[in-house]
Amino acid sequence: MVNDAARGITAFARWKSDTWELVPDHELPDGRRLVPLSARNNLVEHGVVKFASKPEEYGSERELAGSVRSFIHRYVNLSPRYERVATAYVLLSWISDTFNELPYLRVRGEPGTGKTRFLLTVGSLCYKPIFASGASTVSPIFRILDLVKGTLVFDESDFRFSDEKAEIVKILNNGNVRGFPVLRTETVPGSKEFNPRAYHVFGPKLIATRGFFDDAALESRFLTEEMDSLRLREDIPISLPKEHEVEALRLRNKLLLFRFRNYAKPRDLTANLDRSLEPRLAQIFAPLLAITDDEETLGDLRELARSYHREIATDRGFGMEADVLAVLTELWHTSAETPTVHQIAAQLSARGPATYANVSAKRIGWILRRKLGLATLRGREGYVVPKPSQDRIDRLTERYGSDVTGNAEGGSSRSSPSSQETMQPGAAA
Repeated sequence: MVNDAARGITAFARWKSDTWELVPDHELPDGRRLVPLSARNNLVEHGVVKFASKPEEYGSERELAGSVRSFIHRYVNLSPRYERVATAYVLLSWISDTFNELPYLRVRGEPGTGKTRFLLTVGSLCYKPIFASGASTVSPIFRILDLVKGTLVFDESDFRFSDEKAEIVKILNNGNVRGFPVLRTETVPGSKEFNPRAYHVFGPKLIATRGFFDDAALESRFLTEEMDSLRLREDIPISLPKEHEVEALRLRNKLLLFRFRNYAKPRDLTANLDRSLEPRLAQIFAPLLAITDDEETLGDLRELARSYHREIATDRGFGMEADVLAVLTELWHTSAETPTVHQIAAQLSARGPATYANVSAKRIGWILRRKLGLATLRGREGYVVPKPSQDRIDRLTERYGSDVTGNAEGGSSRSSPSSQETMQPGAAA
């Protein structure tokens, strides 16, 4: 759908045989006729959803990406790396419905750090942006996303109540993977019956928050810029000028032609992917890496992915699982005997912080079996933990952030916690 606001006309832009045309409607093979929203539709008239007006030529894709980045740089204060990430994300949003998983963009900071400017500027370039900031309730967002299937742009701080934020979390949890609509029960008009209804919420999302979400899995879907750490550049206008909207429209027109030319292109999601990444990180970075051919941007994306991977490993390193693994790998390396669960519990109690005092062997056995996936076998000295393959050890130490490396003979060496100060309390014990 396109919208010529100056003339008050909406239409469809249709692509066929490498050319485009504007049509008032479109007939589907099954006989149904599609019509665009009216130019007087409330969502269109008030700019809640922004469209292109017609496709426009953009030259090469490198030139288009340069124009998008220049626009972002002119109005928003971002780090150079995140400017490139945001540029790639804008391009991704215009063909996002060709992928099965998507990341989200987020800026985080206190009031006055430029979060709203980011949403207005980067959001205005994305595919059919839906500006939900200031919404009185969350309920319309489900319906607008289902109707428009565009890019959700919203400020989480506008939703002040816990029930509103819980609804937003539902959209975010279900919205980055295709095939997981949000289910809601609604009253059938003219009756007292309640029917379930599925709402499509999959698509790109730009979010501004002041803090973190409680769900660690949800946090892993964001590519985040910390706005508090940035010093405002003097060349950025305090207020957005009138030409901001005009420039954004022209870029949306060029991006519409980019969509037409790139929608059906096959893309290899594995070509630029780092296989050492956490599976969820690899999943959300794959679409961005697949559409990017600029080496500098690819380097930024890979480094960003690796930094997130290190953060996840560090966070996991604070848990009891990592400390149990650290003690166990040291015992495997230093003792000819197969370590027992009681030995692990005793060493953890002796060397760990107060929270590990008198930790039971039963607790350690549960962590070994359920958390680390290691077998425990009954022996003469009690339950023992046989050493698995070095590949299995390497995967565990990479996942939980323990500093363990294998040698050529299949043994292992580590920088073990030799004092109470080097042990970390179990955040998830």
